[in-house]
Amino acid sequence: MKQMLDIYSDYLIASFSQTSATGLSKLLNGEISHDQVTRFLSKDEHTSKDLWLMVKPFIKKIQSHKGVLIIDDSIEEKPYTDENDIICWHFDHSKDRSVKGINFVSCLYQNDFQNQPISLPIGFELVKKTEKFIDQKTGKEKRRSAKSKNEMAQEMMLQAVINQVLFSLVLFDVWFASAENISFIKQKLNKDVICPIKANRKVALSLADKKAGRWVAVSTLEIKENSELEIYLEGVEFPLKLIKQVFTNKAESIGILYLISSDTTLSKNQMTTIYQRRWNVECYHKSLKQNVSLAKSPTHTEKTQTNHFFAALCGYIKLEMLKVETKTNHFALKTKLYVNALNSAFQTLREMNPVHLSA
Repeated sequence: MKQMLDIYSDYLIASFSQTSATGLSKLLNGEISHDQVTRFLSKDEHTSKDLWLMVKPFIKKIQSHKGVLIIDDSIEEKPYTDENDIICWHFDHSKDRSVKGINFVSCLYQNDFQNQPISLPIGFELVKKTEKFIDQKTGKEKRRSAKSKNEMAQEMMLQAVINQVLFSLVLFDVWFASAENISFIKQKLNKDVICPIKANRKVALSLADKKAGRWVAVSTLEIKENSELEIYLEGVEFPLKLIKQVFTNKAESIGILYLISSDTTLSKNQMTTIYQRRWNVECYHKSLKQNVSLAKSPTHTEKTQTNHFFAALCGYIKLEMLKVETKTNHFALKTKLYVNALNSAFQTLREMNPVHLSA
């Protein structure tokens, strides 16, 4: 099983078009049959526990207390694949509409190692919409998951603590910044969190205001750009540090980010510098989708689709560790493979065709 996973994940890295059991068998000149690949993908469904066993030796090598956990979700669109419990319709906040595909939640461990940032997934869960219900507004049948993404995130963070992963902070975006998640990290895990909150979230400016129920929207606060406030967020028992970031978007419009931390000893500069590390999860999503053939599988069942996804995660881990060894990013590594493949094809063609055009 491990040998097949190793071969299949290498195949996903090396491929530049649609992947298939037949394609891998042909690549290996029939040494592994189409049926062997199909049986591998159809065996027991790989889970987050299997991922941890796979990545654990690398985490132990690169971890330190300066490491952080990053929680985020993403959608791999699969508009032409038949709908099932994992390939279905999900709301994409980045596009402000529903899209058809696989929605997955990841727990990423990020740390600096050998003077370069390294990010490795230590937990994942696919959103399975197993429950059907009738939408009261539209009267249409819809799907929903029995477990929320927040519950998935909390389970993965707790498992990281159980697995004795070294980290001090958890980072996520505004969609995971619920009072429940913030409280869970601080009170249950004894860790800290840095995350943005929406402008309409209610806060109190003192413990007395909190007890008296004097809540105000964050957007109404007069916060100077370089100032720091200690506030109480509605639904959270302990104080938080709040800072305001003003920045210019790509469209040259002004954006505002309200950033909070449960570690009130951190300065504004420390908060912003640490939170910038969350960007590594975006690089992870991009590489997972473009460099390890995540979307290029013709698998049709939930089990084979899940196992293909797992193999793509293993491919990403291989690329990340290769990045450390070669000091070359994923896209440059993939380009090198492509150029080598092109050179091989060119030379083979020249050898096969002795007739050349003359001047």
